[in-house]
Amino acid sequence: MGNFVANEGLSIFVILVWLGINAFLFVHFYMVFLVEKWFYTRVLLGQALPWARAPAAALNFNCMLILLPVCRNLLSFLRGTIQYCSRTAARQLDRNLTFHKLVAYMIAFHTAVHIIAHLFNFEFFMDAQLNRNSSFLPFVLSQIGNDDNASFLNPIRTNETNPTIVMFTTIAGLTGVVITLALILIITTSMEVIRRSYFELFWYTHHLFVIFFIGLVFHGYGRIVRGQTASSLDTNKPEVCVSHFETWGTNGTYCAEPEFAGNPPGTWKWVVGPMILYVCERLIRIYRSHQKVVITKVVMHPSKTLELQMKKKGFRMEVGQYVSIQCPSISRLEWHPFTLTSAPEEDYFTVHIRIVGDWTQALYEACGGDKTEPQEAWKLPKIAIDGPFGTASEDVFRYEVVMLVGAGIGVTPFASILKSVWYKRIQNNQDVFTKKIYFYWLCPETQAFEWFADLLQSLEGQMVDKSMSDFLSYNIYLTRWKETEAAHFRVHHEAENDPITGLKQKTLYGKPNWDNEFSNIASKHPGAKVGVFLCGPPLLAKSLGKQCLSHSEADVKFIFNKENF
Repeated sequence: MGNFVANEGLSIFVILVWLGINAFLFVHFYMVFLVEKWFYTRVLLGQALPWARAPAAALNFNCMLILLPVCRNLLSFLRGTIQYCSRTAARQLDRNLTFHKLVAYMIAFHTAVHIIAHLFNFEFFMDAQLNRNSSFLPFVLSQIGNDDNASFLNPIRTNETNPTIVMFTTIAGLTGVVITLALILIITTSMEVIRRSYFELFWYTHHLFVIFFIGLVFHGYGRIVRGQTASSLDTNKPEVCVSHFETWGTNGTYCAEPEFAGNPPGTWKWVVGPMILYVCERLIRIYRSHQKVVITKVVMHPSKTLELQMKKKGFRMEVGQYVSIQCPSISRLEWHPFTLTSAPEEDYFTVHIRIVGDWTQALYEACGGDKTEPQEAWKLPKIAIDGPFGTASEDVFRYEVVMLVGAGIGVTPFASILKSVWYKRIQNNQDVFTKKIYFYWLCPETQAFEWFADLLQSLEGQMVDKSMSDFLSYNIYLTRWKETEAAHFRVHHEAENDPITGLKQKTLYGKPNWDNEFSNIASKHPGAKVGVFLCGPPLLAKSLGKQCLSHSEADVKFIFNKENF
C-alpha cells in the first residue's frame, strides 16, 4: 500500500482535484442559471438552458489546461526546479501527455453535452415562434424586441426561418460548427492506430487547434443566450409578473415589458494565459530552429536505423533527454521527438532513428541511406533542433539501485545512461550514488542488437579490467527468431562469446519472468529504493507497474518511471 502511494498517490490526487474542479464548475454554473435573472429564458428553454451553460464553463477550464502539458520548455524548466524539492512531484510532469489526453477526453464529453443541450434549445426557440398564440407566454417572450432588436430574447426572430439557417448565419452557430468539426478531426486522428501508421495525418490535423481556439474565443460574441437585465428586474419581478404577461407595458400596470441582454464573452479570460505561453513556446522553437546544427557523422546500421552525430553551439544535455528534430527539405512544419543516445560528457550529441514512416524514410534517403557510396558532407540536409527536454530518465542517478528496461528502439535513453556510467565510473573514476544497475533489453530481431552491442562490449571489457563487473548486470532477450537462426544459435551456444551480440553474457530467448526478476532484486537489496525505468509499449508498462506494486514491501520499494514523449 505504501509503495502504491509512493508511485501513484500524487497522480491520483492531481486527477481527483482536476475532476473535483470540473464537478464544482458544472454544478456551480448549473445553479447560476436557475436564478431569477434567467427565469424567462427558462420559460422558453426549460432545463436545457443550465444543461448547455454548465458544460460550457467546464469547457473553458479544460481548454485553459489543454495546451500546458505540451509546452515542453515550460515543463523542462518546472521539472528542473521541482526535482530539488520533491522527486515524486517532478515525476508527475513526465505524465504530461497522459494528462493532455485526459483533458482532451473531458473537452469532448462537455462538448457533446453542450451541443445536445443547444440542439434542444434551438428546437424550443423554434417552437415558441411557431405556436403563435398571444396567451402562450413563450410566444409573447419571442415577440419582445421586434421593434428594438437589442432587447430580444429569442434569437429566431420569425416563424419563417429554421434552426439550420440560424446555425449557419450566426456567430455562435457558425463558430460552433467549426469548433466541433475541428475537435472531431483532432480526436479521431489521435487514435493510436492512426498516429502510429499515419503520423503526418495526426501531426497536421492536430494543428487545427489554432482554428479551434479562434472559434472558441469568438463563440460567445453573438450573445444568443440572454437573460433579464438588472434594471428590468426592478420593473418586472418574474415571480409576480409572470401571471400578468398579457398586460405587460400597458397603462396602469406595475409590470413593464422585460428587457434582455446577453452576457459579455468570457472565454478569452480563461485561455489567453495558456495561449501566450504556447506562443512563447513556438517563438523559442523558431529561434532554436535558426541556430546552426552541424552533422559530423552519419552511420547507417543494418537494422534500418540511422545514427546522426551532431554539434550545436551552447548545447547542454542530461542523460535520458530528448530533442525535437525538423528537416526543412522534407517539411517545414513537422517536428519529431528522438531520444539522445550520447552522454553529457561528450562534446557532440547523437540520435538513433528507426526508419518506420514517410518522414524517417525521407530523412534516411536525404542522408544517403539508399546509396552505396557515403554521402558528401555538403550534400547532407539541414537539420533544426529544439531542446533538449527532460524525461523520467534524468533521475536515474538519484537511486542506489536501478532497473533499466528497454524494448526494441526503446533502448535509446539507456544508451545515454550507460555511456555516462562509462565516463563517470570507468574513465574518470567518479563516485556516483547509484551502486547497481540491472539492464534488460527485449528485442524482436537480431539486427537490432548491432548498433548497441559495441557499447555493451566496451562496458563489459572495461568493467572487468577495473574489477567492477558487479556494477552492471545486463540481460538481453530475443523475443522472436527464425528456425534457421535457432539452428545457428544451437551450434554456437557453447562458444565463449554470444553468437548474436559478441558479448560474454549470452542472449536469452523468449520474454523475462518479471516476477522472478523482481523477487531476485528485492532479496539482494533489502532496505533499498529501486528506480524502475522503462522505455517501451503500454502493455509492458502495465506489467512492470503491477510488479512494482506487488514486490514492494516494508524493506524495499520499487519506484516506477516511464518515458513518455
